[in-house]
Amino acid sequence: MNFYLLIVIAVGVFLAMTGAWAIQRLTGMSGWIDTIWSLTIGVGGSTAVILAEGIFARRMTVLIAITAWALRLAWHIGTRTKFGGEDPRYAKLMEDWGASASWRLFLFLQVQALAALILIFTVYLAAANDKAYPSGQDFLAALLAAAALIGETTSDAQLAQFRLTPEAKTDICETGLWYYSRHPNYFFEWLFWCALPVFAITNSPVSLLSLLAPALMYWLLVHVSGIPPLEEHMLRSRGEKFRALQRRVNAFFPGPRKSETLLKENDQ
Repeated sequence: MNFYLLIVIAVGVFLAMTGAWAIQRLTGMSGWIDTIWSLTIGVGGSTAVILAEGIFARRMTVLIAITAWALRLAWHIGTRTKFGGEDPRYAKLMEDWGASASWRLFLFLQVQALAALILIFTVYLAAANDKAYPSGQDFLAALLAAAALIGETTSDAQLAQFRLTPEAKTDICETGLWYYSRHPNYFFEWLFWCALPVFAITNSPVSLLSLLAPALMYWLLVHVSGIPPLEEHMLRSRGEKFRALQRRVNAFFPGPRKSETLLKENDQ
């Protein structure tokens, strides 16, 4: 990537997340942070794709993929924020940070800006691949990206539908894709970022840096800002019902459920 282009994108990303901090401070609604983060990656990634020097058809495929990802996620989070209230993960962070919440949130969002830059760089590497197009690698990457977007859209829709039922006040969603994973939306989010290295990897060692994107997303979703704070919230609000679900259903990767009978036999 051109050095000056990298600087311009980096400045834009850090300014965007500073703007997200200001909006959260003004509105008290933390969901706008992730909405802006998604759009920032979409704009930064699209800019990198347009200015990359790879095969035009592959660049357009990557452009469609990252644009679809950014618009879908931003629309979903923005709609949820507008009609669903504060994000419990951020609410707990702000509570824990107490009087220092404002400046600690600012620093936290600058770390998110750095993560966004890593993802944008992976988008660039995918677009800059100058191997002949299309290849079997491209078909696999496009299939993974499409499956991820469809899976994440479906799981979000299933959860939204569950939240409209009376049972949602006390129970936990276990319908559709939520039957096989406690967080199928996070799994498909990670799967999308697995598609970008498939577009990107060539014989060049530099292309292997694209693997940073799925590694970063897995770490964030499974160990940092995704599953841990959300499950802590679910344990507070659902208690033993959620503990039972944790015993039966995988946290991240979809898989077969464990029966309560078998679990009880193993405990004896």
